[in-house]
This record gives sequence, structure tokens and C-alpha cells, in this order.
Amino acid sequence: MASRHQNQFEARIIQELRPRERLQELGGAALSEQELLAIVLRTGAKECDVLTLAGELLNKFGNLYELKQASTSELEKIKGIGPIKALELVATFELSRRVNRSRQIKLGTVTSSASIAGVMIEELRDSVQEQLIGIYLNTKNQIIKKVLLFQGSLNQSIAHPRDIYHHAVKCSAARIILVHNHPSGDCRPSANDLEFTKRVVKCGELMGIEILDHLIVGCDTYRSLKEDGVI
Repeated sequence: MASRHQNQFEARIIQELRPRERLQELGGAALSEQELLAIVLRTGAKECDVLTLAGELLNKFGNLYELKQASTSELEKIKGIGPIKALELVATFELSRRVNRSRQIKLGTVTSSASIAGVMIEELRDSVQEQLIGIYLNTKNQIIKKVLLFQGSLNQSIAHPRDIYHHAVKCSAARIILVHNHPSGDCRPSANDLEFTKRVVKCGELMGIEILDHLIVGCDTYRSLKEDGVI
């Protein structure tokens, strides 16, 4: 006859296998964040099964985004998370970041501002600094170059128009799409954003190089200054 301890051990193993079985049968989209996290953790701790441990992590940090920002030392403060589990979690989230960054803009024809914005949202999502990127196009709206024009703090001027048009002349671009991020996630243009955009557009008119759009991206959304009538 199985001992009580053995029965508890077997029940715990079954509990820890369930998320994997559900993943195999239903696919990742059908699983909760807690279940997916449990699969990454693989096993629980002496005091609790893996699903409970995953739940404690989510409760402690509030959501996956905050959990992703946690350091190994912060993770190890959770009972049941040792150095190896902490490193595995950090590595998993770093892979997630790199997957997002790998969705880079490819050389090809631009069909809409929305298509550019979708890629740039992912690329700039985790940036804590404001960045200005120039996407340079030829007369057929094909991307020929992408350049990081500026990176810095929010209280600095975004960039000087001459820096933008220097690259345009160098690669013989006919048009430019500007993209910059608001690390706060709020895509509403500031007074400086509007003034800067108007200055760049005027310079482009003098040089015969069109600014197609200036996109401001946040965590999940974007704002088109072309659609807003600024350009």
C-alpha cells in the first residue's frame, strides 16, 4: 500500500505535468500566463507545486511585463526561486526581447504608416530613452536605409534637421519617414514634437525631399502626424 508521502508526491507530479499536456493538446494560446510560466519553471519548490510557484511570481510582480524587468537577485527573493531558476527566467525574457527586435524593417516597398509603426513599436518597446529613427525611401517608396538619428533624454532636442537630410543626400533618398518613441507610452505629440516636425518639413520642401510621415510610437499604439494633419 502506497504511503501518504508517496501519494502526495505522485499527485504533485501529475499537477506539474498538466500544463505541458495542455500545451501539447491545445497550443500555447489556450494556456494562462500562470500555466506558461509553470512550463518555463518546470518544477516547483519543496513547499509548493510549480503552478503555485508561478502564481506567486505573478502576484509578487503584478504582471508579466514587471516580471520581465526583474533582476536575478529580485527573483531569488521569492521562496522557491533559486539561482538556476532565476537565470532561466531572465534568459527566457531576453529571448522574448530579441524575438521582438528581430522583426526589423526589411528593404522593400512601404505600403502604409501602420505597417512601419507595427514593426517600430516592437523594436522600441523596451527602450527607456527617446530615439529618433529615419527611414529613407526612393521614388518608388522602397526602403533604402534606416538610421538611428538621435538617442537621449526626454528634455533634449530630438535632432537637428541637417542630421536628417545629411543621410538623405548621402543615400539619394527622395522621401523620409521619421519615427520616434515616447518611453512613457503616451503617443500624444508634445509642443516640441510639433515644432520639430514643421521645421523638418520646411527644410525638406527647400531641398526637394518629402517627409512622408512622422510616427510617434508607445508600448502598443502609435500616432501619425500625417494623419493628424501636421504634415
